[in-house]
Amino acid sequence: MKISAYSELIELSLSSIDRKKFDILKKLIIKTYDKNSIYICGNGGSAANANHICNDLSHLRSNKFIKGFSAYSLSANDSLFSCYANDYGYKYSFSKQLENHAKKNDLLIVLSCSGNSENILEASKVALSLKMRTFGIIGSKDSKIKNILKNIIYTNIHDVQASEDFQTIIFHILAKQLKNE
Repeated sequence: MKISAYSELIELSLSSIDRKKFDILKKLIIKTYDKNSIYICGNGGSAANANHICNDLSHLRSNKFIKGFSAYSLSANDSLFSCYANDYGYKYSFSKQLENHAKKNDLLIVLSCSGNSENILEASKVALSLKMRTFGIIGSKDSKIKNILKNIIYTNIHDVQASEDFQTIIFHILAKQLKNE
């Protein structure tokens, strides 16, 4: 793929962001400040993005936010992740962590190119049962997650790498906005 074609793919996706959903995501993140935590999960490149985004949120400072957000990647603790995957099945690798640590009004953000991974779906169901707030950044509208989560930004890209780039770009835009609050 040529650089210009890839750039056009990203631009097309960014121009189609549902601004209302973006604002909902921003408000959900702000609501966690001081009292609640943010949990982010994803598989593969989305797992790496979850780690990156949690780092950015934990480190974010501004006049309004004098300390970082309490943000945790459910992909970051390899020992815990693999323990749950081994003992309960990969499907429960994220949800078991939520059962142990999350509480009402915490926020779960799921990152997924397909929106069909069993561990993402299970984590979303558990989050709702715990009365957590939820949000998804999902690559495909043709996904199972759409039947679980009501707040989703779709990348509208059927390209894994571009979809993963989109996840990071969304949160970099969000971080810049939060820093200016």
